[in-house]
Amino acid sequence: MATEEENILALSHAVMTEARGEAEQSLEEARKKADEIRTKSQEQAAAERARILDSANKEAGRLRNQTIASAHLKARTLQLEQREKVLNQVFEQAMRQLPELPKSGDYPEIAVSLLKEALGRLGGDSAVIHADEHATSAFTPETVRAVSKETGVKLQLGEALNRGIGVIVESPDGHLRYDNTLETRMRRLQDSLRNPVNQLLMGEAL
Repeated sequence: MATEEENILALSHAVMTEARGEAEQSLEEARKKADEIRTKSQEQAAAERARILDSANKEAGRLRNQTIASAHLKARTLQLEQREKVLNQVFEQAMRQLPELPKSGDYPEIAVSLLKEALGRLGGDSAVIHADEHATSAFTPETVRAVSKETGVKLQLGEALNRGIGVIVESPDGHLRYDNTLETRMRRLQDSLRNPVNQLLMGEAL
């Protein structure tokens, strides 16, 4: 029969064995828990990296598209500005050539045509004519009578124009006035001529 001391040693050994088993089990559970936490942390970190990378790629794409759009807009603006500059040069050159027109042999006919058009625009049954020096010379009494008969408007020559090439007509009381000088016609036509001239500059067929 075992002695009391032996029983104590056996019991102590059993307790230690059980404690060691419980410790090893707790350690294993702790390892599993740590692995789970580590795995979850890695998954979360990977997901966060993916989210950040996706966000960065989207932002980079947005900035790239914005930069491209801005560059296209700037190029288009510069193109339009350059085209506008050329158009203005075209009209300015045309304006500079206007003073040569009265020197041409067919200017008297042009002046009469300008007068008839102006009378049609003015309306009324009488008008005063103001014309440039060359046009005034073309408006002989015979010519004025012929135009008056054709248009049904009583005409009289007024003071010659101090500036401008062409004709200005007004009602005798001065309340109505129509400017048909070439300079005014050019400015009037500038907007309507803009598209055709622009097409020519672009090499397009009218």
